[in-house]
Amino acid sequence: MSHGDFGLAAGIIGILVALIIPLPSAILDILLTFNIAIAILILLTATYLPKPLEFSVFPSLLLFTTLLRLSLNVATTRKILLTGFAGNVIEVFGDFVVGGNYIVGGVIFLILVIIQFTVITKGATRIAEVAARFTLDAMPGKQLSIDADLNSGLITEDEAKIKRKEISREADFYGAMDGASKFVRGDAMAGIMITFINVLGGLGIGVLQMGLPVVEALRKYTLLTIGDGLVAQIPSLIIATASGIIVTRSGDSEAGLGENISRQLLMQPRAALIGSLIIFIFGLIPGFPKIPFFGIAAFIAVVGYLVNKAKSEDEEEIVQEFDEEGESRENLVQLLQVDPMEIEIGYSLIPLVDINQGGNLLDRITIIRKQYAGDYGMIIPAIRIRDNIQLQPDEYKIKIGDVSVAQGTLDADHCLAMNPGTAVGELEGRKTTEPAFGLPAVWIENSRKDYAESIGYTVVDSASVLATHLTEIIRMNLSELLSRQDVSNLLDGLKETNKAVVEEVVPNMLPLGAVHRVLQNLLREQVPIKNLSRILEALSDYGTRTKDPDFLSEFVRQSLGRSIVAAYLDEDGVLKVISIDPELEKMMSDSVAGADNSSAVSMDPALMQVMINNISLKADELNLQSINPVVICSPAIRLHLKRLIESKLPLVPVISYGEVDPRVTIRPMAIVSLHESLDDSKALAAK
Repeated sequence: MSHGDFGLAAGIIGILVALIIPLPSAILDILLTFNIAIAILILLTATYLPKPLEFSVFPSLLLFTTLLRLSLNVATTRKILLTGFAGNVIEVFGDFVVGGNYIVGGVIFLILVIIQFTVITKGATRIAEVAARFTLDAMPGKQLSIDADLNSGLITEDEAKIKRKEISREADFYGAMDGASKFVRGDAMAGIMITFINVLGGLGIGVLQMGLPVVEALRKYTLLTIGDGLVAQIPSLIIATASGIIVTRSGDSEAGLGENISRQLLMQPRAALIGSLIIFIFGLIPGFPKIPFFGIAAFIAVVGYLVNKAKSEDEEEIVQEFDEEGESRENLVQLLQVDPMEIEIGYSLIPLVDINQGGNLLDRITIIRKQYAGDYGMIIPAIRIRDNIQLQPDEYKIKIGDVSVAQGTLDADHCLAMNPGTAVGELEGRKTTEPAFGLPAVWIENSRKDYAESIGYTVVDSASVLATHLTEIIRMNLSELLSRQDVSNLLDGLKETNKAVVEEVVPNMLPLGAVHRVLQNLLREQVPIKNLSRILEALSDYGTRTKDPDFLSEFVRQSLGRSIVAAYLDEDGVLKVISIDPELEKMMSDSVAGADNSSAVSMDPALMQVMINNISLKADELNLQSINPVVICSPAIRLHLKRLIESKLPLVPVISYGEVDPRVTIRPMAIVSLHESLDDSKALAAK
């Protein structure tokens, strides 16, 4: 196998030598035997093939074996006409196989050629033509099916590449088989012509040159020619049969042909039992031989009985797997499985998903998943899309873990126009609210899209509306979408480049669950986990101090501080923040310490509410100035302050001074002070 190229080159040279140079009889015997052996080997290989594509070299092999047979025909013809002897193999086929009778030999030879030419070769050629045409016609549909599976997350990109390559190989294979089958047909025709020419040539040489009687010359050279033809046509018939087996393989191709035939032929044991009865009745007819009919009938009856018994046992096992309500446990287990994320759509929104109707939602989902993989370092689980007749025709729902987290309505045949604040004039259409951000919008006809854009409106199609809504839902639920299995897969991938740090942390220092919690805490505040090696290094540094995932998350944030803060810098590299008065920070810090480092803050609830309201007011003021609000505080209270305000201000980030690089300029735009909060607290209490 390692020297296959050398063997192929030597074989081609050997074919050329046989065509040009006379070969000794002993060499011809070896080559003729090899020709028969290679034909049998090809037939057995085709029989045991699970899939035709695993024998993709067959068309080329068919060409080489055809050339080999033709070259041997030329070599043996030369030897027969020159010396009257072409080796023991041909002589045995001429004398023993046909009993030394050249008329019988001729009849047998013609029967073999007719069987090969009119039955096997013709059928295999037709099947190859149809298979090639159907395979080429089915290629676009198969490609679209692969793209749909890839977009829905059922397969990975590597699996999609493998499937596309297999489709291409399948088309090439059946196309090559369509042409290669012509070799077998031409070989049969050439066999008839060569044999006829050899008989005439041998008769002429025997009578005209050697002076033999016509009958003697006819007997001698015809027997040799018939033997030569049989030696060539039997391997040709075997290879033609192998060609027919390959192109006729269909249906269940995961097993060998013999296994499929035995399983499917005996899948109905009643047929075997009735067939044995019919054969037994034939044996009762007077004059028919009893032993063959009765013996075969008994054999088929025994086989049918055994198959029926095995089938009954299998059915009993299947029945036992059903519960009291008649449903299999396997189906019940499938019902218990919950998709990580799912989109349910009404029937009028199906065109958004159907590729044949121009829908591109699947492509958009693929882009969204790639975007989050690149931005946050996590793979969003497959998002299943299914229609739900219980929904309104234009309604959709986004579900996480079988729980609906968002919904909306779309008009698949219209566009959504939104006023960014600079549009001039009003648009006629159905008023609505953009589902992702709650902006006022209007559904307009597609033909008015250019006009709406010309007067300043932002116009998007229905698929974009749903894709944007989905993007926001994913961003707000990143931590929930990250499963423990996902973390395990990420760590396995990191082992290829940073094996030491992974093995140091998991499981020697921290369990997988603790790492999972840390990564969830980071994603909950929109912190990417792409730099997983840096995260694990931080866990390795601080994992000996504490096992609490919340406090470990704070240490990791400080390690990732530069990348976290970079997202909040303005064009000049300045960090504009809302700071907390030191006295208020000390009050919060003391209340946290008094609570034994728990996540609860034991402050006056009224004071905490007023502080949250003050932060909200100052964030609104910065928003009016087109400044994204960022709250900064000491590392000791960052986590607790974030938890206090996230219910009212989920999109306002909270960072600590420990996360800011010393070279970054911090510019306080507002300060939440203790006195301001106390005054507001007293006013609230008096009221």
